[in-house]
Amino acid sequence: MKVLIRRRKFLFGFSVVALLSLAVIYIAPRSEVATQSLPEKLSDIEFWKIITDFSEPGGFFRSDNFVSNESTFQHVIPDLRKRAKPGGVYLGVGPDQNFTYVAALRPKLAFVIDIRRQNMLEHLMYKALFELSENRTAFLSMLFSRQLPEDLNEHATTERLFEALNTGEPDPELAKHNLKAVLDQLRDHHSFSLSPDDVGNIEHVYTSFVTAGPEIRYSFPNQYGWRRFPSYSELMLETDEEGQNHSYMSSEESFRTIKQLQTENRIVPLVGDFAGEKALSAVGEYLKEHGVTVTAFYTSNVEFYLFQTEDWKKFFHNVADLPQDANSLFIRAYFNNYGFRFPNQASGARSVTLLDTMPGLLQAFEAGRIHSYFDVIKRSSQ
Repeated sequence: MKVLIRRRKFLFGFSVVALLSLAVIYIAPRSEVATQSLPEKLSDIEFWKIITDFSEPGGFFRSDNFVSNESTFQHVIPDLRKRAKPGGVYLGVGPDQNFTYVAALRPKLAFVIDIRRQNMLEHLMYKALFELSENRTAFLSMLFSRQLPEDLNEHATTERLFEALNTGEPDPELAKHNLKAVLDQLRDHHSFSLSPDDVGNIEHVYTSFVTAGPEIRYSFPNQYGWRRFPSYSELMLETDEEGQNHSYMSSEESFRTIKQLQTENRIVPLVGDFAGEKALSAVGEYLKEHGVTVTAFYTSNVEFYLFQTEDWKKFFHNVADLPQDANSLFIRAYFNNYGFRFPNQASGARSVTLLDTMPGLLQAFEAGRIHSYFDVIKRSSQ
């Protein structure tokens, strides 16, 4: 009888252990289940709620930043593709140069975080234009309100597209029609709650693109930047160091990649300060909830400005709260602020684009090895 009781106790104990083991099997791989729960697309309500809930009050910057002022931003793309895994999450700052990185990395979700509310609204303008355009030719025609030759089909080279665009003149009636189409797409189709100030800002941005055309630059209409900064046209024709053009206008495939992400509400523009208490933190919590990590974080040269105060420490603390892995990368621009040039920096280039590992920078920060912006730059690589 005692033997039978012991045997029953053993079988009971074994069953409990087996059940617990099975439970662990189903419960443990939370990251895989959570990763699968990252939405394939966001509804309009979810998209606008994220913008509204995650964003901070708009801040000030001295320039409109209509387009990038970095001519070397494609130089790191070959290395970036080798080191960064596709299907993750991309973070960035600034206007449309983010689209080129997104087209190269193919993330599942992208957030563009900028201190200026106008940047968020510019991205909404782009969103509408992508959604309303069947191909690159239609997109560029709408962006600048210039009629393009009918023989410019999907096989046209980027050079041919911009050659035609640069010889065209803006059509005032077409501009009114296109602006209305953009606003209708945002307010009526998507039901985004744009304030009168938001509408005014979108009109300001769109009118600037129409007025300046493909020669629009970072500081338009300030003429001091006309010679110093590349134009939209020049940026779209830039290449990597091997002469390969990776811009989102370089091919219909790249264009369609961004168009699909925009249509699925998977490029989310936010208003936020890198050193702020809300935007980056909210993004980090959202990514943790869905079990995904940051693939790449394009910071441009924002860190240069953060190091002018103690805000750089707040930023690094915010970065430390982002979910990341050993392959998570920073993409940053350096503008020779210290008179230092990297050995392979392109002749005549005002800036150089650099890569750095996010965990490596945080380890250096925690170890007390970061004291200045130049400490950050020295550890970066081309």
